[in-house]
Amino acid sequence: MLPFETSEYLARIAHTKCRMSDGGIDVLLVSDPANMNYLTGYNAWSFYTPQVVIIADALPEPLCVLRAMDANGARVTTFLNDDSIIGYPDHHVQSSERHPMDFVAGVLKQRALDDKRIGLEMDSYYFTPLAYEALKASLPNARWADANLLVNWVRAIKSPAELRYMSQAARIMERVMAVAIEEVEPGARQCDAVAKIYQAQIAGTPEFGGDYAAFVPMLPTGVGTSTPHLTWSDAKFVKGEATILELGACRHRYHCPMARTVFLGKPPQKLTDTALVVLEGIAAGLEAARPGATCEEVEAAWRHSIARQGIVKESRVGYSTGLNYPPDWGEHTMSLRPGDKSVLQANMTFHLIAGIWMDDWGIEISECFRVTESAAEPFANVPRDLIVKP
Repeated sequence: MLPFETSEYLARIAHTKCRMSDGGIDVLLVSDPANMNYLTGYNAWSFYTPQVVIIADALPEPLCVLRAMDANGARVTTFLNDDSIIGYPDHHVQSSERHPMDFVAGVLKQRALDDKRIGLEMDSYYFTPLAYEALKASLPNARWADANLLVNWVRAIKSPAELRYMSQAARIMERVMAVAIEEVEPGARQCDAVAKIYQAQIAGTPEFGGDYAAFVPMLPTGVGTSTPHLTWSDAKFVKGEATILELGACRHRYHCPMARTVFLGKPPQKLTDTALVVLEGIAAGLEAARPGATCEEVEAAWRHSIARQGIVKESRVGYSTGLNYPPDWGEHTMSLRPGDKSVLQANMTFHLIAGIWMDDWGIEISECFRVTESAAEPFANVPRDLIVKP
């Protein structure tokens, strides 16, 4: 059973076609697995080989072109008819003689779409320079357009069903964070804590299970808290050190990320003081995140709040989030930072991540929230304080 009604997929496709028309694009090749999922429901760990969904007014419905062994996966997870699911032979896979995009070009030629203006997701993790070169060589009459983030922007405002899955992910996230905090103990190995975190992520709640998250658990510890994207080792947690827990929960590919910081023992005054500043800054940012505000105005509220205590954060303080696959749960559209004049609208969803990283220490506290008709509403209910375990 698909996680959404077919009518919702059709509405998404219609919206995408409108944006294509606005950009003068006749054919769209969608290679980002999150966008493929959004438009058709396709959901499999097959994105390590090239695959695309083709959208065009000339087609009665999208075409899903992927490795032949994955074609049945598309039949199981999409609303598409069988003749819209096309598998390419395995001799195209990781071959020095031919590329899967040669086959995709053939599909376009068969449907007289080879001389159209074709949009490509040029900055997708999953669309390589070699894929581009193969398409250009096979389709000399095509005109090319960068359609990067076209579908991502369609995804910006979430439907009631999408918000329901993010709320379910938040219920899982509450359990995940509780387990993570419990497992950070002096003498416990980091890897054992992560094993428990993974178990909580996937087991979910008694009502619904979880997916794998687009990020692995981040557990910078000790001096590692001075940087955000360290994972874990088999080292033991030590009294007198902090551990940052940047984790995620996922339901039907929809995420609720969250960060908290745990300190074992009596925290130094600089960490306690910074935690209070960060909490005030988060509150200011959430207060500013209302319909009609811009992304840069939300960031400015945060920045002005922490500046009163002499703290400066150079990196963005948040970004749009929701549906995604590895390696990122961000949507790559809106960022809470200076210069981003994107206007917040109801049912947009963001991860506000307040991270302060110094030379040899740091702190992270975050909230995943949706913009309501009048305010910002965090999805999960987990205390934001610096977590101190004596």
